[in-house]
Amino acid sequence: MTQFIDVDVRPILRAGGEPFSIIMAALARLEPGEGLRLYAPFKPVPLFDVMASKGFAHREAELEGGEWEIRFLPDDGSSDAAEPAPAVASGGDWPEPVVHLDNRDLDPPEPMVRILAAMERLAPGQPLFALLSREPVFLFLELTKRGHQWRGGFTPQNDTYQLTVRVCA
Repeated sequence: MTQFIDVDVRPILRAGGEPFSIIMAALARLEPGEGLRLYAPFKPVPLFDVMASKGFAHREAELEGGEWEIRFLPDDGSSDAAEPAPAVASGGDWPEPVVHLDNRDLDPPEPMVRILAAMERLAPGQPLFALLSREPVFLFLELTKRGHQWRGGFTPQNDTYQLTVRVCA
């Protein structure tokens, strides 16, 4: 099980400060196999690429009030795949999607509304595939609440998010 060093940047950001150097200092203190647990008042998306370049994968969980807990784990294959808050189901053989949606031209929350409506018409185990213009963060929370599995990511061009959702049995 991964041990974490906690860094809470919420007070720093609320005071108008910049926590990047504090995060990097904490990162430098990590022992092999340790991770960094970050608490932030928003989802620190730009930090994900920085941490990935330093060899860390991340898991995210939204807290009450729109704040976030992000766990950065060494991406060396030693991390426990069952760490809390994995929103994305991975791997496995999924059947071909029975519904394809192109939601790239829609404004929020319409993509989420269309996907959830389509999911209600699918049988257990059937997947849906959707193209989106951005990462559907709020949709992930709703899919998790409803017990659906999902996986997705940006295309190599980073201009389209491809999402596959499977209705759970």
